[in-house]
Amino acid sequence: MKSSAVIFASILGLVSASPSRFDKRSQPQGLDVSGWQGDVNWSQVKANGASFAMIKATESTDYINAYFAQQYNGAYNVGLIRGAYHFAHPGQSSGAAQADYFLAHGGGWSADGKTLPGMIDLEANGAQTCWGISASEMVSFIHDFGNTYHARTGRYPMIYCGASWWNECTGSNTGFAANYPLVLADWASSRGALPAGWSYETFWQYANSGKFPGDQDLFNGDEAGLKRMALGH
Repeated sequence: MKSSAVIFASILGLVSASPSRFDKRSQPQGLDVSGWQGDVNWSQVKANGASFAMIKATESTDYINAYFAQQYNGAYNVGLIRGAYHFAHPGQSSGAAQADYFLAHGGGWSADGKTLPGMIDLEANGAQTCWGISASEMVSFIHDFGNTYHARTGRYPMIYCGASWWNECTGSNTGFAANYPLVLADWASSRGALPAGWSYETFWQYANSGKFPGDQDLFNGDEAGLKRMALGH
């Protein structure tokens, strides 16, 4: 019997764990932006070849991206598949509280074929890599966020992280890969190690600058797979 991870890969049109199976130029390209980018010229982004965009919506339970509406709606209006993300503050409030805040400020999902499931951004807080909490507390926080998001939308959120952060801060937990699509943070010319549990990445953030505003991303599949990802099929 196929594992759920393998079935999920098949649904998305992912055929191997290595991104080298595609010429990068043929993979759907995208970006992620936040308030740092301000108003984005989405028509130019589209003309430069973008297929999708991820837009920061919230942090913790007290920050909203002031440019979110222009960025999120603007991407949609030019025909990009778009999704929202939440910069998590683990340990500062519960995962459920942060998921609820995210959902209340643009982080939802609908099966319109143009919206990706929400993404939880997990990374260091300056010098405090794991936010001052234990690996078991971190795992509980992520589950709390993900289960709350799933109960409200029917989708599990995507997880954005790097391999070293994940392995240190969750104790190399392998319990998320079956349900949570990975957005791999790895600024490099070729994809490096994956976090524990995942055998492939769904998206790869490979650079923090390039032809699009903000960070540069690739979808690990083809355009049809990207559309299926948005639809939840």
